[in-house]
Amino acid sequence: MELALYDPTFGYYARASRRSGRAGDFFTSVDVGAIFGELIEAQLAEMFAIVEGRDLVEAGAGDGRLSADILRAARERRPDLYRSIRLRLVEASAPARAAQPATLGDVSERLVSSSDSLPDSFDGVLIANELLDAFPVHQVVMREDGLREVYVRASPRETGDLGLATAEGPPSTPALAAYLDRLGVALEPGWRVEINLRAVDWIRDAARRLGRGFLILIDYGHEARELYSVTHAQGTLTSFAGHRSAGPEDGSVRPAWLRRPGEQDLTAHVDFTSVRAAAEAEGLTTIAFMDQTYFVLGLLPSLDNPQSIRNPQSAIRNAKMLLMPGGLGSTHKVLILGKGVGAPALRCRSFGGRVT
Repeated sequence: MELALYDPTFGYYARASRRSGRAGDFFTSVDVGAIFGELIEAQLAEMFAIVEGRDLVEAGAGDGRLSADILRAARERRPDLYRSIRLRLVEASAPARAAQPATLGDVSERLVSSSDSLPDSFDGVLIANELLDAFPVHQVVMREDGLREVYVRASPRETGDLGLATAEGPPSTPALAAYLDRLGVALEPGWRVEINLRAVDWIRDAARRLGRGFLILIDYGHEARELYSVTHAQGTLTSFAGHRSAGPEDGSVRPAWLRRPGEQDLTAHVDFTSVRAAAEAEGLTTIAFMDQTYFVLGLLPSLDNPQSIRNPQSAIRNAKMLLMPGGLGSTHKVLILGKGVGAPALRCRSFGGRVT
């Protein structure tokens, strides 16, 4: 998964500056339109009123579209805030980083840095929209004789493939069993699940680099009790190509995610329980955890003033796409963490914090 997504020459994300949208392979909240950034800008304004730092860090920024929408909204609504923001973009893909100045365009003056790693330290707000689900995962399966890990091996070629297949073996690290033990998860024989050690390491690192401020994590996933249950007993590792997904395949040695490596997106649902626990162990406080539906509902009143958005009718229509049950609204969760900011009643919590 690491090679298929991030290899500098052949990796899926390394070979293009943008992968989402109508011409891409999948659809994100950013693709709905500028309204997503405008809604987030309203929440950022409240957060920046609490912290003195004005660093806006976007991790997994791609070509910078979300930050561009946020900055343009800030320039129209709150010029003083706009002029104080220090934008720091973090993106692994070199082509995407190269495209950021053009995407930012008339708001590129706020860009302070663009890198493949987080700033050494920052004060303000970090946003990660659909980042954690793209981290490489370990896939494990429970057998009668204990936990086994799923590996990729060379195999006789079939038409149209690269001669790759899966094979089971002993776990590559005791951290996998420890991860499940820490959650109190007991897999039944035959259950196949993914473990995202990288997400836990990333949140720990981000927490240590944050001096004072907030983290906003938006992704699809579940609490551990749901993710590691019979509902997802065949795992969640999925491939996307041409807006079509191919989900888990029980026991197949040539699963869909192994076909055409480097030419399709690979993703797995996020374990928010472990991410939150790792953040809290580093001194962060959980401020909110909710479906994206309720996050958007709490911020929609900020769009009541038609002067604050370029096309109010279009914005409200697009907002419905962010709210739809079974779509982006309920599949995506929003986790907000804070450091040194207390427990503020943020605007996004106005409609509660339900998680489905």
